Amino acid sequence: MQEQHAERRIDQFFSGPGARADDWRELVNAARAWKDGTQDRARFEGLLADIAATEEFHAYPGSRLMTELRERAASGDATGTLALVMRLTQALQTRSFRQHTSDWDVHGESEGEIPDLLPPALGHTGARRPYFEVLIVTGVPSTSWAGLAAEWRRLRRPVDSFIYEPVFVGSAEDAFCAAMLNPDLAAVIINEGFQYRSRHNAPVLRELTASIQSKETDSPLTLAQTLKRVRPELDLYLMSNQRVEELAGRPETSVLRRIFYSVEELLELHLSVLEGVQDRYETPFFDNLKKYAQRPIGTFHALPIARGKSVFKSDWIRDMGEFYGPNLFLAESSATTGGLDSLLEPTGNIKKAQEKAARAFGADQVFFVTNGTSTSNKMAVQALLAQGDIAIVDRNCHKSHHYGMVLAGAQPLYVEAFPMTEYSMYGAVPLRTIKQALLNLRAEGRLDRVKMVDLTNCTFDGHIYNTRRVMEECLAIKPDLIFLWDEAWFGFARFSPFLRPRTAMGAANDIEAWMREPSSAQAYDRQRAELGENPSDEVLLKTRLIPDPRKIRLRVYQTNSTHKSMSAIRQGSMLFVKDVEFHTVEAQFREAVFTHASTSPNQQLIASLDVARRQMELEGYGLVANAIEIAFAIRKAVAANPLISKYFSVLGADKMVPAEFRGSGFTDFLADGVNWGQVLRSLHDDEFCLDPTRITLVCGTAAYDGTQFKGLLASRYGIQVNKTSRNSVLLQSNINNTRSDVAHLIRVLAEIAGEIEHDLSQGGVNAVKAFDARVRSLMTDVPDLPNFSRFHDSFRADAGEKTNEGDIRSGFYSAYDAAGCEYIRLADAEIDRRLRNGPELVSANFVIPYPPGFPIMVPGQVITQEAIDFMRKLDVKEIHGYNAVQGLKLVRPEALARLGERRRPPAPRLRPADAAE
Repeated sequence: MQEQHAERRIDQFFSGPGARADDWRELVNAARAWKDGTQDRARFEGLLADIAATEEFHAYPGSRLMTELRERAASGDATGTLALVMRLTQALQTRSFRQHTSDWDVHGESEGEIPDLLPPALGHTGARRPYFEVLIVTGVPSTSWAGLAAEWRRLRRPVDSFIYEPVFVGSAEDAFCAAMLNPDLAAVIINEGFQYRSRHNAPVLRELTASIQSKETDSPLTLAQTLKRVRPELDLYLMSNQRVEELAGRPETSVLRRIFYSVEELLELHLSVLEGVQDRYETPFFDNLKKYAQRPIGTFHALPIARGKSVFKSDWIRDMGEFYGPNLFLAESSATTGGLDSLLEPTGNIKKAQEKAARAFGADQVFFVTNGTSTSNKMAVQALLAQGDIAIVDRNCHKSHHYGMVLAGAQPLYVEAFPMTEYSMYGAVPLRTIKQALLNLRAEGRLDRVKMVDLTNCTFDGHIYNTRRVMEECLAIKPDLIFLWDEAWFGFARFSPFLRPRTAMGAANDIEAWMREPSSAQAYDRQRAELGENPSDEVLLKTRLIPDPRKIRLRVYQTNSTHKSMSAIRQGSMLFVKDVEFHTVEAQFREAVFTHASTSPNQQLIASLDVARRQMELEGYGLVANAIEIAFAIRKAVAANPLISKYFSVLGADKMVPAEFRGSGFTDFLADGVNWGQVLRSLHDDEFCLDPTRITLVCGTAAYDGTQFKGLLASRYGIQVNKTSRNSVLLQSNINNTRSDVAHLIRVLAEIAGEIEHDLSQGGVNAVKAFDARVRSLMTDVPDLPNFSRFHDSFRADAGEKTNEGDIRSGFYSAYDAAGCEYIRLADAEIDRRLRNGPELVSANFVIPYPPGFPIMVPGQVITQEAIDFMRKLDVKEIHGYNAVQGLKLVRPEALARLGERRRPPAPRLRPADAAE
């Protein structure tokens, strides 16, 4: 993000926690240079003015310390200014101000001088109290804010479980900015009488707010609704002089936790704020598990490791107990009573934990899953689809979806994502392709059999769907479609106001709100009048379709690998439900849970899901902002380093998303002049955009294939990455990363680039030729990506002419007939002969190369020359479903003939009269 340093604006939302720390370090450097005489005071005061524009939205350092800093500078005290700014910077970096009263003192010496500012961090129990901040929006003049802050501080009590500081703003725009810039906020108190406009210059802010609210207003309820949209985890309170009894009955007050009559005492409001945070802090299952671990328990059930006696008394495995510690074993049990609960039939604290997760993630119901999102996907597919149902499925989705179709007996109608052949990866499925599939089915009179659209959002490589648009346009064709969004890698997005609308639950909630608006039906009626009674398919494909809100049955499911982007233990997953018809599938859904879930779920996994929800509700906003900032730091560092950028590059949206899907014209996060205004337009309008935390690093230009480079990073430098392609590796920033991680990565890339440079300079002409040839093979001579061909006719007895769905279940179980299968090795000429002359080659199982990780063959699929060429050019060792010694497993032609005979519809029986004729 390019920023004009001459004028710091409050709406530069790319500047996250790390950028704030950088600003303070730069201020320290300016103060030191002033003291040393290498720069004048004006430089320091200019930087201080920049910082002051955004620091007013944070409780610390606060107006008292900022005023002291300005006064020291104005008096010419360079030494005193440097000492104070260093102390403030240190307190911010270490976050010591949350515990130490001396950090709030002007002199930093005596805690006793300012007892009203911050009481001891330890509560009456001796436990350290978590710290947060409360935003207070008020029409009271800023000259009175210091007195109000003192009044709020006097409400604190030693028995309070938490400690908070107030932050005051006087306008709706400043409240919006505070919510965006201050990740420490946990609650907002809105008083009446505030202004709308900020006194600051904030054009990007106004572009953002205009996209959220339709008009500029100083209405407290409108502000509350705006803040709830950007930070739904915040507790909102309204202080009103109106008839609060009547106000509380209005539907728009549902975003508020509580309404207070403003002349009443503040203590109840203070207690309500603490109670609201306590509600999010509570982790029902984890809290009970900790209590359970402290109880004396006699175990007479089949889990010897429980309580740890078999471990700690052993001479041979005691080291495991020493490694993990006693709590892991004390908290183990196969019991579902005594303070615990059953994951299969939750009625107690697991049920409460799932209800809290539903609130946090915007769902109606949440299911905890301890077998990973592979299981979550299979549960959803099995519960929602039946034998013969058609599901529109991204062919490149995770294999669990394909296996789910096998289990359910559903017929997948595969739709293709746009290819990125140069990088040996696929993007996402264009909406036009999905709509065409639905329209083809409608034309054949088979639309009623389509039950589900099953897509991956975001893809492994970071392609994010315009989820709301996809669902609305599909619902315009079939208003009762079920949507299953696999968001295994995208769960964190709920806690970013920029990414949330592109999540399944975020979009579903937006559609639900739109359906309630009178204008929604009017918009549908206008479009229907414009299109006429029977618009052509081409018109429908080109039109941004509006569904009929009176007919929509909103049915949305989202799976989430909590362990992939939040603080959950590996295999911790959640399944989110927002389905108006859930009551009709609840029984079969629970059967799917019984089918796939272990009857001995891991207690620690369940607890980690509970804790992950707590963390994201209370600090997820700041953690995700930091993850995004880390990703931008990596992008900038790679692009700015002349040596690194000579051999490595990060792909921008212009390389990852074809221009036809980027109507906004957005090209890259690092493009000149880009700010969150442009990013918001891309997120709002474009068919596809990129997850900013995904970084596709091209390594083929350094003569490394993805697998090689992944191995080099891991074995030599201790850097782990997950996904690779033929010529790239995928870097992901997450809530766990720090700036130190970035520094390590950049140092490693610089070292590798330096070694390449040295080897080329020392190796002579032949070394250069070999290097160029390797780069050419990786970057230019890349294999074409094979599309799904079709299911063999033996598996398409009831399929249509225009669509390519097939009975994948029968294809899968055809492989169980050993006599009906054959193997042909990839290099054998027999494959080429069969491709030319027949009979057709039909896969008996899934074939999934890693990378790229998508199935290039599924059971029952006719194998094409493109698929064989692709496999022959692959240089990866891991290909699931393929044994290099035996070869491809195929269904024999005679077995296919038998299957075809069995599946062929019987000839109509003739009546005697018909026979006589």
